[in-house]
Amino acid sequence: MAAWLKINEGGWDRISRAVFGGVMVLLFVFQSGAGGWYWAIGIIGLLLFLTGLIGFCPLYQIFGVSTCSTRRK
Repeated sequence: MAAWLKINEGGWDRISRAVFGGVMVLLFVFQSGAGGWYWAIGIIGLLLFLTGLIGFCPLYQIFGVSTCSTRRK
């Protein structure tokens, strides 16, 4: 992974993003619709699903947030 793509999502964050994003993408694919809300659900669902898979959220990096647990040695 590139140096700027450091994992900044913890386990539960990644799981919830992947699940909710996947459900939103499935709704987009299997429901017929048109208009802004229909496309917003599909795009947001895809972004949530992808960030859940890779463990990196660009907004977290911009705002300096991380949900990864800190491990002490």
